[in-house]
Amino acid sequence: MIETGGIDPDTWNRWHVVGCHDELPTDGPRTTRLLGRAITVARRGAGADVRLGDGTPLPAQIAYGYVWTSLGTPGPLFELPEYAEADRRNLNGCSFGVRTSPPRAIENFLDMAHFPFVHTGILGEEDHPDVKDYDVAISADGREVVASNCLFYQPKAAAASTGGAEVSYRYRVPHPWCAVLYKDSPVKPGRMDVIALFIQPCGEEEIIANLALFILDDDTPLPALRRFQQQIFVQDKPILENQMPRRLPLYPRADSPVRADKASIAYRRWLRQLGTTYGVLS
Repeated sequence: MIETGGIDPDTWNRWHVVGCHDELPTDGPRTTRLLGRAITVARRGAGADVRLGDGTPLPAQIAYGYVWTSLGTPGPLFELPEYAEADRRNLNGCSFGVRTSPPRAIENFLDMAHFPFVHTGILGEEDHPDVKDYDVAISADGREVVASNCLFYQPKAAAASTGGAEVSYRYRVPHPWCAVLYKDSPVKPGRMDVIALFIQPCGEEEIIANLALFILDDDTPLPALRRFQQQIFVQDKPILENQMPRRLPLYPRADSPVRADKASIAYRRWLRQLGTTYGVLS
């Protein structure tokens, strides 16, 4: 039995992403870290082999193009049915190491208020800074946070966009360190592109952020799709790394009653309900 080292049970027994399957080397295992422990991840055909640094095998599965493992006894992974839709392009947009805690990265992903100032000319512009009211709730079964009816003006919402538009957003947080964004497709009206942030918690203040794309754009070349997402994340990275404290405060007075923070407040409350202590200040 692996010693938990005081890590909370919910975090310990979750599936955690440890790499994009197609990007793993084929000539041997890759060494990385999960929850402060050294692990190796090796590609094995359509599957993967994951082990602790001492060789102890860990459970592994391939889901949504990524390798997932756990140090504990995991239940089912959350569902992402759009991945199986035949007309979507599924790819890893980028993977970046970031000196921050896992929940800080998720909270930033949920924050529309920073678009005009951090992603100026792309996801927002300073002439349209307001976040319109939206709906947010923890699901009835307690398994995820959902924010819906989100609208925001974006000069270039996607690589395939040809002009500015008010874009409809919906967010799911089905895992403490994974968030899924649904946004209007610029090429297939009435349908939504899906962008997911899958966080590998290397340590309490060290992550690898994987930005997964499940999109309906058939025409934009792959390098251009990746450049677009990388440009956005490069803008976010210094913001995340300079945010102090690096661990996310969960104590009640940390909740700020501002309309734009509704998703963040619900996310923090959800983490408290789960009993999360990893990467947070409580």
